[in-house]
Amino acid sequence: MLHQIDPTQLPRALQNMLARSAGADSTDSADPAAPPRRTFLKMLGVSGLALGAFPHLASAQAPAALKATEQPLAFVQIAPNGIVTVTVNRLEFGQGVQTALPMILAEELDADWKLVRSQLGSNDPAYVDPMFGMHLTGGSNSVKNSFTQYRELGARARAMLLAAAAQRWNVDAATLSTRAGMVLAPDGRTLAYGELAEAAAALPVPPSVKLKDAKDFRIIGQPTGRLDAGAKSSGRQHFGIDTRLPGQLTAVVARPPVFGARVATLDDSAARAVKGVRAVLRVPLDRGAEGVAVLADGYWAAKQGRDALKLEWNTEGVQKVDSEQQLRQYRELAAQPGPRKFDADMAPLAGAPLKIDAEFVFPYLAHAPMEPLNCTVKLEQGGVQLWVGTQFHGVDSAAAARVLGIKPEQVTLHVEMAGGGFGRRASIGSDFVVEACEIAKAARATGVDAPVRTVWSREDDIRGGYYRPMHLHRARIGFDAQGKVLAWDHALVGQSITTGSVFEAFQIKDGIDGTATEGMRDPYPFPMRLTVHHPKLNVPVLWWRSVGSNHTAFVMETLVDEIARATRQDPVAYRMKLFGDKYARHRAALQLAVDKSGYGKRRLPAGRAWGVAVHESFSTVVAYVVEASIKGGQPTLHQVTAGVHCNLAVNPRSIEAQVQGAAVMGLSMCLPGAAITLKDGVVEQSNFGDFTVARMTNMPGFAVHIVPSAEPPTGIGEPGLPPLAPAFANAVARLTGKPVRNVPFDLPA
Repeated sequence: MLHQIDPTQLPRALQNMLARSAGADSTDSADPAAPPRRTFLKMLGVSGLALGAFPHLASAQAPAALKATEQPLAFVQIAPNGIVTVTVNRLEFGQGVQTALPMILAEELDADWKLVRSQLGSNDPAYVDPMFGMHLTGGSNSVKNSFTQYRELGARARAMLLAAAAQRWNVDAATLSTRAGMVLAPDGRTLAYGELAEAAAALPVPPSVKLKDAKDFRIIGQPTGRLDAGAKSSGRQHFGIDTRLPGQLTAVVARPPVFGARVATLDDSAARAVKGVRAVLRVPLDRGAEGVAVLADGYWAAKQGRDALKLEWNTEGVQKVDSEQQLRQYRELAAQPGPRKFDADMAPLAGAPLKIDAEFVFPYLAHAPMEPLNCTVKLEQGGVQLWVGTQFHGVDSAAAARVLGIKPEQVTLHVEMAGGGFGRRASIGSDFVVEACEIAKAARATGVDAPVRTVWSREDDIRGGYYRPMHLHRARIGFDAQGKVLAWDHALVGQSITTGSVFEAFQIKDGIDGTATEGMRDPYPFPMRLTVHHPKLNVPVLWWRSVGSNHTAFVMETLVDEIARATRQDPVAYRMKLFGDKYARHRAALQLAVDKSGYGKRRLPAGRAWGVAVHESFSTVVAYVVEASIKGGQPTLHQVTAGVHCNLAVNPRSIEAQVQGAAVMGLSMCLPGAAITLKDGVVEQSNFGDFTVARMTNMPGFAVHIVPSAEPPTGIGEPGLPPLAPAFANAVARLTGKPVRNVPFDLPA
């Protein structure tokens, strides 16, 4: 979803801005992680606190050296009946953090896993990413960045429980032990955690704790069912779109067909006549556009009201992007000089005995999560409450505050479970949250005093942006008969995601957006000249699952395979040779996939071929060995074997699900109709009838194998996507004898 960001690269000004967006009250403390005073005082009046009800109590008890993110009282509640509820500092939208993070904490707490539950946090400063200091779910960073944090939280809570038991029994805490939610004394006495929670909450939080050795883990590393599986499989799971408040109205918005256009004329008489419609409002939208919001008692009445609007749009002065013209523009740019990411000597290219000249085209892609965008806003005296599934809790809170003319600490954001997102809920400009707040503000100004839930339809979601940018790659490669690359001249053209945003300062260097080039060249030791162009167009773009790697991996892995075929080398052996001794994790992941698939040892059925690809993204390496055929002129994927190196596997079952889910998105990229196109500025697709995603009939057999490791875990939400499409394409190329250049696949006749 998000680019791989090094928090140490954040400029001080940006760090301060992100700290402010986290909701810190500057009148209380200079520490951006300190809790707002108003919340702390409110919490002091709450009685019957179990261990860890609120971070603000922890602030009063813990040593000053501890940050809010390090205080167990923000994250652990233990009820008298022993139920342990772990607060998750991220958005859960299918990636499994609502189980993985509690597993990590419960391991060090020595909890009884059968009694562990989880809940999502808020925009409270305690729930920022401990590495970045901002509320963030993205970049496959959740487990990676919070692994040590949640271990220490669990260990601190365990130490407090031991101290409480020691006081009750008047013994040395060092003589006590814990097991499955119980404190054990040498003489056989036991105390359940639920019996000790209240006393433990009143004790000091230890500033340092000793963590378990990995060999002693009994929860981490075990294939574990998800804590939310029961609710989801039975239809009881509450998502953001399910928010229902007393007196709530639902809003839908008529948006302009061209990005940035405004209302020219409006006749809303028919809309106001629809039963249940309460208001029709002209409201500002993202990127300077204007729309018309219809508020009604429910979604269907609001939609009927919107359908009844008579609207004309003013598109003057707004660029109308056309996909065919855009491709011609990109081709012209690719031939021009520009900023360079790599700048190797290209002199050997002219005399190279073997050459490849290739062009790749990647279209815009919609995120298209199953739950469309939504946000519920309740304006209150002195503040606002938001209910929304967001990847940027703090950034969205700050944006809401700006729209409503209040302070960030006056915004209470309830993080709701989301039905997917893939980067769309990490909007740099908080577009869908700002829109919802603008509607609520406009409604209040007309005398409508009610919570407002703004809901996007599927068509709104697919036509309304933001998209994975369209990219064009052009490569000229010279190599010898042994497959040694002598020169690789490469041009990349595509919009920048971060230009004009708060991330520009550290993502763009020498005019090149790092989100566009990640995944180029490495791990292969090729002499490359990489020229990058970032045209500006009137199409909103954003990170899409695995960001730059979803196109760079395809380019690199299909071209590496093409060199292997041209020099009559086995594609696995050729990659292993290129890895050398430097890339042990790549070698291990690929070898595992090869061994488990039977590649090179098992004869495939007639008409099938092997395909191979391996790629690192978000610090995790995923290798695929696939089997494919061509039926009725269309490529078919039959079997996928994955080798995954993500270091320590916290929950192997979740890793398997994430790799499978990411691979299905990668497969969707390959299928006919998997593209967003524009004609005269208008998006031509509107729903799954004309924007293809993989369905059950497209799903291959799938086996996921994890390389054993005790090293701290790396990301897993996105790395399964990039190598799927090139592995599939490489199998197709072996069947047809012709390389696949475009995604979705456009097989040559």
